Amino acid sequence: RSGEIILDSLASIQRVSIGFILAVIISVPLALFLANNKIIYTLMNPIVEILRPIPPIAWIPIAIIFFGLGDFSSYFIVFIGSFFPIFSNTYLGASSLPLMYRHVSETFEISTIDYFRKILLKFSLPYIFTGLKVGIGMAWMSVIASELVSGRSGIGYYIQINRLLLNLDNVIVGMIFIGFIGYIFNIIFTKLESHFMHWN
Repeated sequence: RSGEIILDSLASIQRVSIGFILAVIISVPLALFLANNKIIYTLMNPIVEILRPIPPIAWIPIAIIFFGLGDFSSYFIVFIGSFFPIFSNTYLGASSLPLMYRHVSETFEISTIDYFRKILLKFSLPYIFTGLKVGIGMAWMSVIASELVSGRSGIGYYIQINRLLLNLDNVIVGMIFIGFIGYIFNIIFTKLESHFMHWN
């Protein structure tokens, strides 16, 4: 009734939105570029494969050292949590493009920009949206973990404070809000997928 959980939910949603958008802006173009440049991908792949298995929560001490206790730490943790699912799925889709498409685009002298935008990106969209759905789930879990450890607001912080105060009812309410907001995120991306891939 106090409305505190609503304010904490909005704080968590804001952190997820910023970190997730940054992950999308960087991971999708990078994956499309690397799928088209196998030599560079071969050089970068060991780094990606070493970093990918590290869970986002393990990055929290590093985030605190570099960004302190605050929003920027959460942005970083959300970015790490959502980057790799989006990157991996986008790369899988882009690298699955039949070679015939590339040859036809070269035969018709399609520009590089049009090739990336109209052929490679559209072909990869189903994979990208799969990555986005997984990524937003990871982003949501990551921000909660970050707030539990180092947050000063947010649902994770709300749950942690109420756990210390032995307010089990508030802890359960916080858990319900986590599930409900995660469900809303999934609905949003399902609608976006239907809108952008009506041809699929």
